[in-house]
Amino acid sequence: MDSLSALIRAASHEQHEEVRTSTFMSDLLGRRLGVDAYARYTEQLWFVYEALETGDAERLALDPVAGPFMRPELFRLPALEQDLAYLRGPAWRSTLTALPATREYAERITHCARTWPAGYVAHHYTRYLGDLSGGQIIRDTAEKAWGFPKKGDGVRFYVFEQIPNPAAFKRDYRVLLDEVRADELEKQRIVAECRRAFALNSDILLALGEEFPLSA
Repeated sequence: MDSLSALIRAASHEQHEEVRTSTFMSDLLGRRLGVDAYARYTEQLWFVYEALETGDAERLALDPVAGPFMRPELFRLPALEQDLAYLRGPAWRSTLTALPATREYAERITHCARTWPAGYVAHHYTRYLGDLSGGQIIRDTAEKAWGFPKKGDGVRFYVFEQIPNPAAFKRDYRVLLDEVRADELEKQRIVAECRRAFALNSDILLALGEEFPLSA
């Protein structure tokens, strides 16, 4: 019987590559897009993490399934807000808008948080472990492309100051996944939700690619 973490990694590998090599992300990491595209992407992340970290988060901290994953050292919303103030100015909230794909993503997270804690965990895993891994490439690119202070304003979202050893943290996180009480059917449902999370994230990148075509 495969562990839940192994099932998720195997099932989402192809989608992970699709996100990483999307047109928008490829152009962003290739420094072919400007800082405005990076700021717009950061705005979309705010809506996603607002859904992950507010509202039902306090209740989920007491949930037997989701509770162990509610780790304050992972929370990204305060850092995102610092970045947006730097990127968009102190009135950033007044111009903040979500793409339709972003709204759909945030609504799905909220739905899972309210009705299916294991489904919420699928979204939690997909986002935070991605930030600890591939997110560091985005940070490095942003620092070099636009001269942001190293691990400072503009890229604070990607800096996990309370996690000194990301590799060890990710190993411990996967142990938590494997300890989730779930029969084979529930495991498959969780894996499917992870795939859905990747697809929703891909939809945001597709929309951003349309908003920021390279020809512009």
